[in-house]
Amino acid sequence: MSGPVIHDATTLPANDNVNPYAFSVDLKGQWFLQKGKMIAYYGQISFHGIGHGPLDRLIAGSFHSPLHAADWVVAEGQGKMLLADRSFDVNSYDLEDGNLTVRSGNLLAFQPSLSLKQSIIPGFLTLIGTGKFVAASNGPVVFAEPPIRVDPQALVGWADCPSPCHHYDHQYLRGVMGGVRRLTGLGGASGEEHQFEFVGSGTVLLQSTERLMEEIPTGDAPPEQAGVPHASPGNQPMTPRLPGQLGDLQRRFGL
Repeated sequence: MSGPVIHDATTLPANDNVNPYAFSVDLKGQWFLQKGKMIAYYGQISFHGIGHGPLDRLIAGSFHSPLHAADWVVAEGQGKMLLADRSFDVNSYDLEDGNLTVRSGNLLAFQPSLSLKQSIIPGFLTLIGTGKFVAASNGPVVFAEPPIRVDPQALVGWADCPSPCHHYDHQYLRGVMGGVRRLTGLGGASGEEHQFEFVGSGTVLLQSTERLMEEIPTGDAPPEQAGVPHASPGNQPMTPRLPGQLGDLQRRFGL
């Protein structure tokens, strides 16, 4: 029986998956990184907070989302950096002179050649330009073309198409509560009652489950995670943040 594969700085892949749940960045300069997603690194790498440190020019050119600034850092240096997110599927994507909107909690890292902007859809972020980014999903990603209606909890992001609108099932809209939901856009307990509707051309990214990746405050550990210093017993998962010309969108699988 063969044993586990043991990696070092020379055998880790360069900008590719180590397995379906971990991605190896070959860092030669800077990457933007969501806090808490780096699990290990080789080499000489330092981390700078957004709005703090010597990288103001880089940040001013590539990071335009004040609401999310506290959740991100810049990794700078030379080495191999491993990214992961609670055993969720992790993959990289190449964006070529385009734009893609992605759920903020799913985006793990991106190259500074891309510009990150705050989407008009709350809780989503938009990447513009050319470069690589890394995102997580609860299960493998499915790529679909509009027109399509999507369970909101299965939506990871979209490219080359307008922002979605709400769609409610006709029977669900009948009655007083249905009228309130129709006017306010609130409500809808399941994907069978309430969907996001995409029209036009483009690509919609879906995860293979209706269960969102729950977000936790940066630096906190779930109370059941024994052995972790400073775990917060009262920590409750935060409400998941709701949330183009796309070039060659390439999904890379770990073997």
